Amino acid sequence: MINTKNITKKFGKLTALNNVSVTFSKGECIALLGPNGCGKTTLIKTLLGMVVPDSGSIFFNNELITNKWQYRSHIGYMPQIGRYPENMTIANLIDMMKDIRKESNKDVDEELVKSFGLNQMMQKKMVTLSGGTTQKVSAALAFMFRPDVLILDEPTAGLDPLSSEKLKQKIIQEKENGKLILITSHILSELDDLVTEVFYMQEGKLLFHKKLSALKEETGEIKLAKAIGKMMNEQELVHC
Repeated sequence: MINTKNITKKFGKLTALNNVSVTFSKGECIALLGPNGCGKTTLIKTLLGMVVPDSGSIFFNNELITNKWQYRSHIGYMPQIGRYPENMTIANLIDMMKDIRKESNKDVDEELVKSFGLNQMMQKKMVTLSGGTTQKVSAALAFMFRPDVLILDEPTAGLDPLSSEKLKQKIIQEKENGKLILITSHILSELDDLVTEVFYMQEGKLLFHKKLSALKEETGEIKLAKAIGKMMNEQELVHC
């Protein structure tokens, strides 16, 4: 569904992406992992068309995305920190997004609007919302237009445990519906029940991309955090 071929992006002397090639397929929930500054955010922004790589190609459903924007209507994006017009109410924001995505709003998915209780606070202005409630709005918008691809950046950050569980169940549901889901998180324990593949970056390079089952078998660990830790220790030993 999404293919990148040898994409490289530099910001001055910093190489944020270094010749990254990868294939992300539908029906997979993929953890995008790595230390701060490893290139995850830049990769996400190139997939969204927000950053143009210096070289290499990105394909969406086998079509080159260069100078195109229509493919974005197939993507639902939940940023780590949602920034919205402060004086808009939740209702205003949702109506605006429905207007922008006219072709996609015939059969909107408002499950999260209801399960998060946002339907009971639609007249509240965005500026008055807590960080956790803003996260709920971001999540609801990401899923609302039934996209084929979901890109979720630290989706449970700031959510209370009950809301976090509701979101995780929604992610599992969409994965089972054949969606491609890319998810970043610093809380690896939250990913154990969600992801099917692990994509790990370091210093702008792809270090490894493995099925979660293969990673567990290779390391002998059943928890993602321990499997990643063991894999990184082995990588360090190789480079000593």
